[in-house]
Amino acid sequence: MQAVKMNGAGNAFLLIDARYRTVEINAALIRRLAEGETFDQILLLEPSDRADARYRIWNRDGTEVGACGNGARCAGRHLMRGSGNATAMLDTAYGLTQARQIGEFDVSVDLGPAQTDWQDIPLSRAMDTRAMNYDLSEDGISVANPGAVSMGNPHIVFSVSDLDSTPVEKLGKSAGHDPLFPEGINVGFMQIMNEEKIRLKVWERGAGLTKACGTGAAAAIVTGHRQGILERDCHVIVDGGELVVHWQQDNHVWLDGPVELEGEVDLKAYLK
Repeated sequence: MQAVKMNGAGNAFLLIDARYRTVEINAALIRRLAEGETFDQILLLEPSDRADARYRIWNRDGTEVGACGNGARCAGRHLMRGSGNATAMLDTAYGLTQARQIGEFDVSVDLGPAQTDWQDIPLSRAMDTRAMNYDLSEDGISVANPGAVSMGNPHIVFSVSDLDSTPVEKLGKSAGHDPLFPEGINVGFMQIMNEEKIRLKVWERGAGLTKACGTGAAAAIVTGHRQGILERDCHVIVDGGELVVHWQQDNHVWLDGPVELEGEVDLKAYLK
């Protein structure tokens, strides 16, 4: 059985198409794959009676998560390549979502509505999620007052003046162990270039620092707009390339960006 290696703006995935043959994803299999392959998340496509495929995600540490924006774009691209269609419907943990081909190598996906109530993130206590009374400090660098957004997974986003000097990994790990976030947290750090462009780094729960994070890009733009510093349509520069986020008036967030097919992996050596 083959798995497909793909990336979305540098966010690396191992996609397993199990629509026609069942594959059980478990901690032992993920450990074996992690020893032999490089990826941020594993994507699994399964049969669905209401969409082209059911879409599930596991982090490299073995935890299953509910959403991954760049992963959805890659899964959509895989399905569209197979069908020849310009759209694909995914059955996700947060509902049905559509992927669209918008260029030869570019895919857009509906990430669903941005959720900003403290219980939706979730936080362990009531708090203003537009600019939280929360701060972190590492190596003499302090960050404060992040916005909190759920895009099917939990995010906080700090605005920083100099992204390159920000100890992203240390700060992210610190927040990741905070009991304020009962389901863990993805921690974004954005540097505002102008009202329509940011630079972004995201420390992801279960994966660490990645070259891109699609739901993190969405959370950053939602946060920036709620704080009055960004437009609803913005370019997001990440280490692996560039994404475009559109926060629509109906509250749905669309994510655009490149998808690259890197090759295939034979799973026989890993399936035991």
